[in-house]
Amino acid sequence: QASQEELKAAYRRLCMLYHPDKHRDPELKAQAERLFNLVHQAYEVLSDPQTRAIYDIYGRRGLEMEGWEVVERKRTPAEIREEFERLQREREERRLQQRTNPKGTISVGIDATDLFDRYDEEYEDVPGSSFPQIEINKMHISQSIEFSLKPSGIMLFAGQSLHIQQGSLGEARRERRDLRPSGSLCFITDEAFLMSPSFITTNCALQFSSRGIRPGLTTVLARNLDKNTMGYLQWRWGIQSAMNTSIVRDTKSSHFTVALQLGIPHSFMMVSYQHKFQDEDQTRVKGSVKAGFFGTIVEYGAERKISRHSILGATVSVGVPQGVSLKIKLNRASQTYFFPVHLTDQLLPSAVFYATVGPLVMYFAMHRLIIKPYLRAQKERELEKQRESAASDVLQKKQEAEAAVRLMQESVRRIIEAEEARMGLIVVNAWYGKFVNDNSRKNEKVKVIDVTVPLQCLVKDSKLILTEASKAGLPGFYDPCVGEEKNLKVLYQFRGVLHQVMSADNEALRIPKQ
Repeated sequence: QASQEELKAAYRRLCMLYHPDKHRDPELKAQAERLFNLVHQAYEVLSDPQTRAIYDIYGRRGLEMEGWEVVERKRTPAEIREEFERLQREREERRLQQRTNPKGTISVGIDATDLFDRYDEEYEDVPGSSFPQIEINKMHISQSIEFSLKPSGIMLFAGQSLHIQQGSLGEARRERRDLRPSGSLCFITDEAFLMSPSFITTNCALQFSSRGIRPGLTTVLARNLDKNTMGYLQWRWGIQSAMNTSIVRDTKSSHFTVALQLGIPHSFMMVSYQHKFQDEDQTRVKGSVKAGFFGTIVEYGAERKISRHSILGATVSVGVPQGVSLKIKLNRASQTYFFPVHLTDQLLPSAVFYATVGPLVMYFAMHRLIIKPYLRAQKERELEKQRESAASDVLQKKQEAEAAVRLMQESVRRIIEAEEARMGLIVVNAWYGKFVNDNSRKNEKVKVIDVTVPLQCLVKDSKLILTEASKAGLPGFYDPCVGEEKNLKVLYQFRGVLHQVMSADNEALRIPKQ
């Protein structure tokens, strides 16, 4: 919000500070010339209304983006924002045209009913029958790729590369294996917008398999009921024909769905609710009730982000006549690993208890013994890599900061004399960087730099005002600990009284405090 007069005043002050003609020492003169040129470049950007609008909205990366040379010089900031978003969309469309977006799913079904439904008479003559039999009864692997045909169209090729199913053990312990590799599926998706709150989506599908070709068509009509609520009407023909209507309300803290389906082979009604916790792990707790011709199923579960690209979830399913099952799902980037574990065909409280408590105990044990140490080590590796990649830039910034501090000495001496004369603001000591305050982090190393001179140089009329931005960019500052949390600690004297203040890196600061 700085006015042109304020910009000019700041430009003049920095020019006087860094002007090469004020310094006779050859080394100081060269350093002053380099910093003077940087100040001049900054003023050129901020004194032009167009480039200033770009920089205010998008920073340096906006200035470096191609395409601005075609923008008219009389654009307002709002028009420049629209132009920037248009250029971004064009880049995104070009990127999508070159992208295949592969996805894959691996599902391994586990039959653990022998843990709870024992058939002792069957097994009394079988060696090793005292131990419960846990079997993998089915496996499914599928892959898909998609690419953009145009901004509103997507073509998707999906294939089921492996499907193995083993029948349950009967009296004679007969086994049935069915290997069904199938051909690819081709979907073409197109969207036609009817009006601003409504749109229609059509999906055409062809399924190729050993049974022949099966066509399919899905049409969805959607309408915005309010800011966070959507209503859907879906008609599906061919592959699992059905009609479905649903209302979905999605807010920052919750997700609620009511759905009704009439179709083949299943008709049902479903109500589900999901609560989203506002934490860095994106924890979600969910529950649903589903009732139809197949019976009634109650499901509850949770999911949580365990690393940057991985989300782990578990759901307990209790139904009639399905029994009790535990479903574990791991999403890792574009791959999904799904493990449905069937525990019992009956409604046994013990099965429900172990299906609920078991995953929680396993998760907290793994989180403490494996996940947290792994993430801590990964973070250290990333910080080290970030420091290495930024080492040359940090060294350059450090040299510029040290040069700026040397050039500030004479100006700071005059400022201190003026402030002492009026009993004003004098910065006694100031440090910037990583501070360790609590005992839990006592093994970490303190990484701070002395910024007393640069801060005193910013004092004007017994006031020091810093805006909401990283202080590493201030004259005489640099980043002493790349990628880590930083603070500014200032010990200052005002009206002859000592005060101390601690400010976060991006926090605005105004001293003396009112």
